[in-house]
Amino acid sequence: MITITESAIARIKEMLNEEEEQGLKLRIGVKGGGCSGLSYGMGFDKEVQEGDQKLDYDGLEVLVDQESAPVLNGVVIDFKQNMMGGGFTIENPNAIASCGCGSSFRTAENAGKPEDC
Repeated sequence: MITITESAIARIKEMLNEEEEQGLKLRIGVKGGGCSGLSYGMGFDKEVQEGDQKLDYDGLEVLVDQESAPVLNGVVIDFKQNMMGGGFTIENPNAIASCGCGSSFRTAENAGKPEDC
């Protein structure tokens, strides 16, 4: 369903270790918004919701909500480090359009709710 590269897993695990709360999992989702209609969300969550898909990547627990799963199918999440710092990148084969900032997109089946950037 989702591919998370070794460098992204390592960086997320570092971030989890910096958190004071134990038992956190990575939640990945999609919500309406952004100039193209949909935007990605990643954050830590302790609660597993009904319908969540539970995935494991080398001990990293990942949750994906039921509505986001089809839009995220085939996504590759990477972490890239360069001289300007580092950041996560998301490649989504389902996206047919995205905005210049790279955090907003739409698919053939889901146009979302476009907003001003």
